Amino acid sequence: MSAQAPPPGLLIVDKPGGMTSHDVVAKARRFLRTRKIGHAGTLDPMATGVLVLGVERATKLLGHLALDRKTYLATIVLGSSTTTDDAEGETTSRTDASRVEDSDIAAEITALTGDILQKPSAVSAVKVDGKRAYARVRAGEEVDLLARPVTVHRFDLLATRREGERVELDVMVDCSSGTYVRALARDLGAALGVGGHLAALRRTSVGPFTLARARSLDDVERAPGLSLRLAEAVAAAFPRADVDAPVANAIRHGQRIPAAGIDGTYGVFGPEGRVLALAQDTGRVAKPVVVLDPA
Repeated sequence: MSAQAPPPGLLIVDKPGGMTSHDVVAKARRFLRTRKIGHAGTLDPMATGVLVLGVERATKLLGHLALDRKTYLATIVLGSSTTTDDAEGETTSRTDASRVEDSDIAAEITALTGDILQKPSAVSAVKVDGKRAYARVRAGEEVDLLARPVTVHRFDLLATRREGERVELDVMVDCSSGTYVRALARDLGAALGVGGHLAALRRTSVGPFTLARARSLDDVERAPGLSLRLAEAVAAAFPRADVDAPVANAIRHGQRIPAAGIDGTYGVFGPEGRVLALAQDTGRVAKPVVVLDPA
């Protein structure tokens, strides 16, 4: 790789369909000429949209970013179920969905909104005894995952298309991290008695990062660069505390500093606006969680 490493920051990619998140990281490493790139939160190969990559020192941010709310545009097909709960799986059942009433669809969407218990798809990335569920399925094992609490903040029906025995629903889902939209499609179809699966998925936001800041891989190849420099990324994703030069010097050495009175993790910025660390208050003092600009 080039000796001229890119500056640290975040690259927000508009992931194309047909690629894994790891594929995107591999291309970004080649385009930006660095090995130090990681991603925050995977997207299935069929899915498109926002994928957050950390570059150079910004990889240290990835485990601390509050990416606990995500928004998707999706197409759900009623009338058929698949082995993977999405269009990439084998069809396991077909049912005439033409008689499903719009009012019933609306009622079951409402039932799947709010705080719910959701059983992840058997081919999800959930770990079972240290091994990904999808890997166990591929090895021929039967996998039955436990339901777990998730929050669907919004589940809005945008359009309905009826084509013979098949019904297609365009929806917008705003949900907590850990929610599987294809499981929503599966459960909606099951509740309506006709089966359902996810036909298309596009992630439009992850935490504070939206498609507005996302770059296509073709664009990154043509003009390698970041979406947000390190200081911009921290300012966008965390509350901010500005400190004077002596305090800045202390935190750059990993020392405790006076508490800022901010709940949770926040960014500490020096007098020139340079981001120094992520920190958390513990009583009257704050301790660095990650030092981003060490002395």
